[in-house]
Amino acid sequence: MYEKVKQTIVESMKRFKERYAIEMQQMGFDQNHVHYLCRFLPKYSGGQVIRLIKSISARQVFKEEPEVKRVLWGGEFWTDGYYIGTISGHGDKNIIVEYIKKQGREKDIK
Repeated sequence: MYEKVKQTIVESMKRFKERYAIEMQQMGFDQNHVHYLCRFLPKYSGGQVIRLIKSISARQVFKEEPEVKRVLWGGEFWTDGYYIGTISGHGDKNIIVEYIKKQGREKDIK
């Protein structure tokens, strides 16, 4: 991803905690996707959180970097698909954080 686009996505996520009570704990960018580790209240489903993330970040990217829309197939920033995994109180959050931090760093993958 372009550095400006990455930065725009990061900036758009900073206000999620105050506005939606969704805490973005970690983000990792790879070539064509993003990994998020977030914490949210059970009043939201995982799908609702994904829709918020996608709609708000795409809107901000298109506002700040309008040329991005012209180079995308169909003019959409995000695909319809996503994957959600959960971490229980018995899981190891640190393993997930390290995995997300290493996204896009092929030299670190063995």
